Amino acid sequence: MDLQALSDFNLVAAHGGFGRASRVSGRSKATLSRRVAELEQQLGVRLIERGAQRLRLTEDGQALHDRTDGPLAEIAEAGEAVVSGAAIPRGRLRVSVPVVLAHVAFGRIGAQFARACPEVRLEIVAEDRWVDPVEDGYDLVIRVDPAPDDRLFGRRVLYGERLIVAHPDLPQPPAIAARAGDPPVRAVALIASSPDVTWRLPAAGGGERLLRPEPVLWVSSLLMVRDAVLAGAGAAMLPRMLVADDLASGRLALWGPLAGPRTEVWALQSSRRLISAKVRAFLDIVEAAFAAVTLAPLP
Repeated sequence: MDLQALSDFNLVAAHGGFGRASRVSGRSKATLSRRVAELEQQLGVRLIERGAQRLRLTEDGQALHDRTDGPLAEIAEAGEAVVSGAAIPRGRLRVSVPVVLAHVAFGRIGAQFARACPEVRLEIVAEDRWVDPVEDGYDLVIRVDPAPDDRLFGRRVLYGERLIVAHPDLPQPPAIAARAGDPPVRAVALIASSPDVTWRLPAAGGGERLLRPEPVLWVSSLLMVRDAVLAGAGAAMLPRMLVADDLASGRLALWGPLAGPRTEVWALQSSRRLISAKVRAFLDIVEAAFAAVTLAPLP
């Protein structure tokens, strides 16, 4: 049964005619008449007797109106309640975040979201593994430079810069283009990184200067790289977000931004889901927090 046609029939029945129903609903008499006729055709019975001056429900029409008018009104009220409630962030929100980002930013982001949306139970899981939002039960997956996936969609929430930083006491190479025979730079590196790396940085007066890092320490996480650099082990390439506070306080010195494409941080979710109010509110807070870091001037 066509519920829209049934709703139009009940509208006409409740107001005693097509004219009154048209004035109340703002729909044309012709449309209402056509929809009621279609419903009669579907059911195979006459629902309304149309006289010259007035309209009368048939016995079948009266029975149909009595049995469906209340339930249809309840369905409409339920729909309005869902729409109204959907605008208020509430329920459970599960987010997967890379370990470094989680430790650097998402404690503060989570606290801000909890204050703004007290009816949401926020769960942030720090992990670097590949996850499936549907299979693993996540509303959002935050990832750095994610590989394309047709099953996921989202938005970029941060452009990340990679910086070469070191302890202030470590002598910085001259800000000129590298020359053959220049000594390598003592460095700290990730175990997973390539051993043959050249850092390309802007040179004074234009062009680039090339630094050849020579790792004296290999570690398995960026957090360990940062701690080792703070302790004076050597220079390292680290994401701006991870060292922004250290640079601002003078605990680390900036040698320069790394040339090449910037990293991208994306918030991804299943394409089979609509963006709920709680997800939208969380993303707004994430973008605002990341924008503050991205737009802050480098020392």
